[in-house]
Amino acid sequence: MTTMEFGAVFQTNPPASRVVQLAQLAEVHGFSHVWTFDSHILWQEPYVILSAVLGATRRVTVGPFVTNPATRDCSVTASTFATLNDMHGNRTICGIGRGDSAVRVSGGKPTTLAELREAVHVIRELGSSRAVDVGGATLRLPWSHGSELPVWVAAYGPLALKLAGEVADGFILQLADPEITKWMIQRVRDAADDAGRDPMSIRICVAGPAYVGDDRAHQRDQSRWFGGMVGNHVSDIVGRYGKGSAIPDDLASYIEERTGYDYNTHGKAENDHVDFVPDAIVDRFCVLGTADEHIEKLTRLRELGVDQFAAYVMHDDKEETLRQYGERIIPALRRLPPARA
Repeated sequence: MTTMEFGAVFQTNPPASRVVQLAQLAEVHGFSHVWTFDSHILWQEPYVILSAVLGATRRVTVGPFVTNPATRDCSVTASTFATLNDMHGNRTICGIGRGDSAVRVSGGKPTTLAELREAVHVIRELGSSRAVDVGGATLRLPWSHGSELPVWVAAYGPLALKLAGEVADGFILQLADPEITKWMIQRVRDAADDAGRDPMSIRICVAGPAYVGDDRAHQRDQSRWFGGMVGNHVSDIVGRYGKGSAIPDDLASYIEERTGYDYNTHGKAENDHVDFVPDAIVDRFCVLGTADEHIEKLTRLRELGVDQFAAYVMHDDKEETLRQYGERIIPALRRLPPARA
């Protein structure tokens, strides 16, 4: 059984110095990755802040959670990562999906899977100092040498899961329910196997709000927004495929009372369009409760093959949750060799 890594996901709310401070604290407490939202209208520009994070830290890998091919040209995205790697060493990673709030706030739509597939290829090749064919021309970044950029794909639906298995370096699942996670991982690995890839070569990242404490009711209130965010993607899938084998039934069922969504409160505890999300779904999708309860749930996820848990730290007690992870939870999930055998 491998050691689980931990990422901390932050929104780039002003002041940017606060995000940098939290990233430094995450590194101190043993997190290996610092991720930020990429929704340029709702929050501040992530790559500017991630550059500052890299300059203020020594070890953490940083990246967007997640970017998309619609709001950012792929060659610009690749150049950004290659520049950061040149400045700070290979400490970047690209999380990418079809697009949600970044495109929908301005009236746009998520990209097609074909566009996402092409974006994964172009961003990874250019961002890794390699040449790539784009629109009939061969492009490369002539100043980039030795850059390495893994690309992880966020997915829920059957065709997106298939794409992740076929082309991604890692798979991002934005919910932390063990049963649904098992279902999703199997489909990604089956797709990888069908494509002639080593299914175990794909890194598995599960993400969800993490809040450590005793007041479960308050934790739920602070985290219910996440069920609404996931519901956007589930609604798209149900609208396209109907309820059935495309996704697990218990993932599709909870959105039946969903009436709409206000992106003005996207990702915020005060979101007033998430009353349809029941407590049971909040508990399943998030990691809440005491440190021991976090350890128990994360152990189950690790046993399913999850390589990284990316904790959304977006509530009113960020420092305490980061401290509990650093002092209790991360050490418990880390298998250290004995000093003497």
